Amino acid sequence: MTNYLVDSHCHLHDREFFSNDEAEKMLKTALSRDVKQIICIGTSHDDSLAAEKFANSHADTFWTYGIHPESAKEAVFHEFSVETREKLVAIGEIGLDYHYPGFDKSAQIRLLEEMISFSISKNLPCSFHVRDALPDFFAVLDNFPKLKPSVLHSFSDSKKNLEIALGKGLFIGINGLITFANLDCYKGIDSSILDRVVLETDAPFLTPTPNRGKINEPGNIKDIASYLSTKLGVSEEIIAEKTTKNVRKIFNLPNPGGEI
Repeated sequence: MTNYLVDSHCHLHDREFFSNDEAEKMLKTALSRDVKQIICIGTSHDDSLAAEKFANSHADTFWTYGIHPESAKEAVFHEFSVETREKLVAIGEIGLDYHYPGFDKSAQIRLLEEMISFSISKNLPCSFHVRDALPDFFAVLDNFPKLKPSVLHSFSDSKKNLEIALGKGLFIGINGLITFANLDCYKGIDSSILDRVVLETDAPFLTPTPNRGKINEPGNIKDIASYLSTKLGVSEEIIAEKTTKNVRKIFNLPNPGGEI
């Protein structure tokens, strides 16, 4: 049985939020709370390279290459060699974000299509950020039937759209939001959803209870798992087993620490 946890989406490499010393301390805390692997998510070309550098200097830490949709107007994506990159597990976070005024819908869609095409060409999954744009996102997704099973990060939309996302083969990223926000999409769910869930912190954001008001960190995956255990009426061991199995399947992660 897999009895450890994975933070499938965090930004621990981002020095705007975490100093080197803070990041090192948080990695140790995470390990002490059974969070044995983390994935650092890129949001721009430079940020993705920072995630790569951080992952390559830390055991059981992985990275993704992504350009956030809010940067679509000025973003220029240049394909790069995946074959020479170590510990790259996905393309993301990429997607659509219509939340703030002034967004460029056509630029966002164009970038999303380009990035999905790249992920398919390199046989990598995606980590998707989608806010106030699910109809357009689903329409784009339908044009890419060869996309590997991927994650819809930080899902907090309607129950109807949750069902659509699951129907399209997506996995759902659940984070601290579920512990403090009254989200309709997760009302009435049962343990069957665990077959399609991965856990994430989105650190430094979205700190779960009981640590609201503090900066988020990968170790807080333990609190999300504990909340889900109570909500779904299953043990924390089952939460860990199911969600870690999903993460390893999607992102092709090795055993932590060289374990067999």
